[in-house]
Amino acid sequence: MRDEEAFDPYAQGSQGHQDALVELNDRFRMTENAGDLAFIAAEVLGRTFGVSRAGYGTIDTVEETIDIDRDWNAPGVSSIAGRLHFREHGSYIEDLKRGDTVVVSDAMLDPRTADTAHVLIAINVRSFINMPVTEMGRFVALLFVNHDEVRDWSEADLVFMREMAQRTRVAVERRRAEVDLRELNASLEARVAERTRELELAHEALRQSQKIEAIGQLTGGVAHDFNNLLTVIGGSADLLRRKNLTDEKRERYIDAIIDTVARASKLTAQLLAFARRQTLKPETFDVGRNVLAVSDIIRSLTGSRIVVETDLHCIACYADADPSQFDTALINMAVNARDAMDGEGVLRIAVNPVDVIPPIRAHPERVGKFVAVSLSDNGVGIAPDQLERVFEPFYTTKPVGHGTGLGLSQVFGFAKQSGGEIHVESNPGSGTTFTLFLPHVPAPDQDLTAGPFAKVTDHGAGTRVLVVEDNAEVRTFATHMLEELGYQVTAASDGPAALAELAQGAARFDIVFSDVVMPGMSGIELGREITRLYPGLPIILASGYSHVLADEGASGFALLNKPYSMDELSSILRKTARSAQGPTVETY
Repeated sequence: MRDEEAFDPYAQGSQGHQDALVELNDRFRMTENAGDLAFIAAEVLGRTFGVSRAGYGTIDTVEETIDIDRDWNAPGVSSIAGRLHFREHGSYIEDLKRGDTVVVSDAMLDPRTADTAHVLIAINVRSFINMPVTEMGRFVALLFVNHDEVRDWSEADLVFMREMAQRTRVAVERRRAEVDLRELNASLEARVAERTRELELAHEALRQSQKIEAIGQLTGGVAHDFNNLLTVIGGSADLLRRKNLTDEKRERYIDAIIDTVARASKLTAQLLAFARRQTLKPETFDVGRNVLAVSDIIRSLTGSRIVVETDLHCIACYADADPSQFDTALINMAVNARDAMDGEGVLRIAVNPVDVIPPIRAHPERVGKFVAVSLSDNGVGIAPDQLERVFEPFYTTKPVGHGTGLGLSQVFGFAKQSGGEIHVESNPGSGTTFTLFLPHVPAPDQDLTAGPFAKVTDHGAGTRVLVVEDNAEVRTFATHMLEELGYQVTAASDGPAALAELAQGAARFDIVFSDVVMPGMSGIELGREITRLYPGLPIILASGYSHVLADEGASGFALLNKPYSMDELSSILRKTARSAQGPTVETY
């Protein structure tokens, strides 16, 4: 086929269509206001088609309305700007909701508008095109043309108008986003100017905002990891349904499910710690182990073009600090390194025991036992005149809108609060090294009877447990698990039901095992009421996440984190039953 015979939808219309699109692009580039963009599109469309009216509006599909800020009208034709209800002008809203373009040549003859033709003709609409604009399957906007005479619309008209609709929607939303961004930047600059007066409040608010933004960046990687875990669990469960499985294969599939659940639990715990949405408190932890755990998150955050290396020269180096804030500090330093390398390079994380902290920021050297955690990148480096300012709140060398300047400030605050220090060395053009120093402490005493590696060595031996859980599936699961361990179980669906059981005789129970998050009365509220009414009755709480726990802690009750294994459940029950002296403060 010759080129001149190829189908060109614009050629089927007129050269005016192509000229109109060129004009539209030129005028869009010179226009700042989003509302003006919509009017420009309407004006160009109306003049090109030679119609009575053209316009662009946003849609509310629930109310079945269109909001038109400003429409273009031919001389002598009145504006219909404002909010219009589709049903008052015909039944074609159903077509628009499906994403179909509504083309009407004569409102008096079309079955969708015949009954309301008098309403349409009164506003100079005898024929029209309604072109829906959709985003992710949702009807969000409408580009329309109205004419006061009968008119047959061509395919070339529809192709041209569809191109106009798409370009208008993109331009309008881009301009609105740019305006929102400028307003946000202006607001942030104003806050910086007033930071002396409101530093503390702004510091905390923006630090949380930064953390949420970072979690958003991790979403894709986390979804990928969880889908992999679910694939293993689901596949193993399907294989277990097969008949005539050998014992060896059955054990293999069961072990795969258990191991994968443990990995999913670990990933969830890391995310909760990073978001500071778990019960936080200083504790003695193995710095190297945390570095290895967080390095998985860092790899997801930095991307595949950055190689993350770990170099641990400190075996069982313990520090007494908030491990959640330690993880956050590592994340913040890693994000800073990622940006310095422009998304490509090598990030090296090293852990070393040291006997001295060098002189830092006019402070003399400190002699003692410390754990040094250093993050080194091969990025652009930091200029000498900026080194002393990198830890200042709100100070950032990144473009406006690309950072709050609080990431390294969090690291600085965490180091100081933990009795440590943070040091930075940089060579412009060759990279930067941040070193976090934390006081080295002895390893904690290990309780070999508790924790995820403890094994069931005895059973419930008739111990009577009141299980309180609002989720029926979890309640049934916990009941079956406890009965398998030899406990005598009574189940209650919520706090009031549990109190009713205890009112019939609290001496019937040796332990109360309750969920934390329940409708009405929470597990913590229930525990406090039981302690008031029946002093000495042991209480164990179970939770995967609770904002109350995140804000207030476990209120002194023993806490079992979900998901839990049979070994972990048995361990905490046996230990609590042995003590039988009221609430403890231990977490499993």
